[in-house]
Amino acid sequence: MSLVLTTASVPDRDKVAFWNDAVSRTLVPMTVAPRGAGPFAGRIATDRLGCLQVSTMEADAERVSRTPELIARSPEALVTVGVQVSGTATFVQDGRRAEVGEGDLVVYDTTRPYSFDYPQRFATHVFQLPRHALGVPDSDIRQVTGNAIGTGDGLGAMLRPFLAGLASSSAASPSGGYPPAVANRLAGNVVDLFATLITERAHPGGTDTDARSHLVVRVRDHINRNLGDPDLSPERIARSHRISVRYLHRLFEGEGTTVGALIRQRRLEECGRELARRGRTAPTVSAVAQRWGFVNPAHFSRAFRAAYGVSPREWRSLRTSEDAPAHPAVVAPEPGSGPERAADVHGADRQGG
Repeated sequence: MSLVLTTASVPDRDKVAFWNDAVSRTLVPMTVAPRGAGPFAGRIATDRLGCLQVSTMEADAERVSRTPELIARSPEALVTVGVQVSGTATFVQDGRRAEVGEGDLVVYDTTRPYSFDYPQRFATHVFQLPRHALGVPDSDIRQVTGNAIGTGDGLGAMLRPFLAGLASSSAASPSGGYPPAVANRLAGNVVDLFATLITERAHPGGTDTDARSHLVVRVRDHINRNLGDPDLSPERIARSHRISVRYLHRLFEGEGTTVGALIRQRRLEECGRELARRGRTAPTVSAVAQRWGFVNPAHFSRAFRAAYGVSPREWRSLRTSEDAPAHPAVVAPEPGSGPERAADVHGADRQGG
């Protein structure tokens, strides 16, 4: 249900204190100082759309500040996109100062100090979402904060009417009149648009591909360094790189595999290499499996056979026999390969092909 807070029925002497509390409870804790001497008037209406909070705020001239002390009281990491509906503002964050005009967008991070100075009565739409939902690196967000984003062309031109309509529909009825499933899907689309906007602004000139490629390399390196951790998962990888799981999966859409399949493939490759080593004292199959992150020996055996067409013990016997190559190569299992494909690969290998 929509929440509407207004100073209309509050005694004049209590309006400022009421407004400070209303804004802090609705958005994030902040200090609001009126710029005029007369009675203060303000109104804020808020609703939720999935993971997205949509608010519309109208108020007299004021200065808004979010300080380190206030951040310590509410450390939740949120990213906010503001749309200046009327009036102007001076916005400061991350050492940058932006003059925000009617129709402009601003992006800010609630975990770092910022301020808005509104010299006259104004109205703004405020869209808040968890930072991790964006799935973009913190470095990209830092490059965009403290800037006004015009809506005359590009993605901004498309976003402005869409966000205005979304805020209006949310204010008109609870959840914008959307069923929960539709609201969640719509919120996901808005999050994707915001992520695209941030990426577009942070990487002008088409350098986003380079940034994504660099991140893929970092993720692959992280996987290789943590194969022995049985808890290695897409969720933990995303958390380590401060991106969303959805964005992590999106990164690997062009890699010909999934994150989970890559983890399994790399573990099987290392197990295959270790089992193929010759030595006077060879570790047990279960010890090798555990060393590379497989907790359940039966699961490991099934996965190994599905990838290579033979059991781990058969693999060891074939690779450590006297007539086997001294340094056998391990052929990486292909994503989605089954026993038939694996048997063909290793049959060719045994014949030297």
